[in-house]
Amino acid sequence: MTRLLILAALAALALPGVAQQADPIVPGGARAESRRAARTGVASYYAASLHGNRTANGERYNHGALTAAHRSLPFGTLLRVTSTHNDRRVLVRVNDRGPFIRGRQLDLSGAAADRLAMRSRGTHRVRFEVVDPAALPSRQAPPVRKTRHV
Repeated sequence: MTRLLILAALAALALPGVAQQADPIVPGGARAESRRAARTGVASYYAASLHGNRTANGERYNHGALTAAHRSLPFGTLLRVTSTHNDRRVLVRVNDRGPFIRGRQLDLSGAAADRLAMRSRGTHRVRFEVVDPAALPSRQAPPVRKTRHV
């Protein structure tokens, strides 16, 4: 009986298009290449009264940290968020789920909202894109300086 099940599973894998896909699937249902593309949408920010509450990944929310909530991007994803109103930028880390209000794509921490100068409006139109941590200047090797020996 188990041999029959193993043979059936192997046969299903051998059929083209049944159990094999060319592109890897990433969390949130998006393909890897589309996940890195810049997106636009509306961002809001967390109220200061939520400071200290647990986020979806288990951390405590810090109103002064540069963090964000997104519905489907993996925790730890770095996002470069740019305001379309004033071209200010901020780099944030996804550590929570949300926002759960129709039409909004990101919930930013208070510090991130301050960097984008969006506190007076409450919501802001932004462009955001996934950033590869290895491409950040702090992750690159320092330039080699030539020293002269006298």
